[in-house]
Amino acid sequence: MARFSIADSWRTQSTGTRVLRLMLGGTWLYGGLQKASDAKFFDKASTGYIGAQITGYAKNSPLSFILKHMIEHATQVGWLILLGELAVGIAVLSGVALQAAIIAGASISTILWLSVTWHVYPYFLGSDTAYLVMWIALFFLVRKEAGVKARKNPIPNLTDRREVVQMLGVGVTAVIAALAAGGLKKSIPAPKAGTKIVDLSAFPVGSNMQFTAPDGGPAYLFRTKAGVFAYSATCTHQGCTVGYNPSGNTLDCPCHGGKFDPANGGAVLAGPPPAPLASIKVAIQGNSIVTV
Repeated sequence: MARFSIADSWRTQSTGTRVLRLMLGGTWLYGGLQKASDAKFFDKASTGYIGAQITGYAKNSPLSFILKHMIEHATQVGWLILLGELAVGIAVLSGVALQAAIIAGASISTILWLSVTWHVYPYFLGSDTAYLVMWIALFFLVRKEAGVKARKNPIPNLTDRREVVQMLGVGVTAVIAALAAGGLKKSIPAPKAGTKIVDLSAFPVGSNMQFTAPDGGPAYLFRTKAGVFAYSATCTHQGCTVGYNPSGNTLDCPCHGGKFDPANGGAVLAGPPPAPLASIKVAIQGNSIVTV
């Protein structure tokens, strides 16, 4: 068997194949690293917790019968997703078990489409279908450019010691990358009570404004006859920043069409968000509105 070379795996491919491979491999690698470094992903008290995400997706997904069984094992599922994305990204970029890695990447995109972006409308606002098509295109390009033997055997030969060692190398590298990214994880800041947001006189009944929450994220403050209340402006779907829509008195996500009702606890009105916006405690204190 010829000696495997990462450089050769790139050199022998067409420009189109290289572009797709770089885009998909890089994106999957980034996705795994982002989850590993996100303090909210495994924090059960956060709306960004993987368990909260699965719970939301299970409500309307055609895979709900599977997702519901994952909720109680959400942390383990989160690690499986994280390491799977890292392994696929590393394998695609290195060329190790390339066709098998492409099949795995396409499988992940299919699962994400059927769970995360199934109800995104119109469909082209969801990225998972686009990634799935790119994976399929890459698969056929790689098979066309591969040798006859490789075309017949897209799955690695587990009886070949060299191929097994290469795949183990990908797995070990994925674990090391996850641990390294986890070391960069920023702790979630504890809210600072008593921080002034705005003077009461400058914020009459019926007003709303964007401000910076105690954790450093964007947020929206509202004042009605019933009092003052605030929400995180981070969409619970994929983390985009929502904006206030005065025509409907809603907080709208520009990425995938999510809509939230600030008059009803930040409840989801439309789109794919799995949970209401996170509430931020505020109160009137003297002549100011402050965080609590």
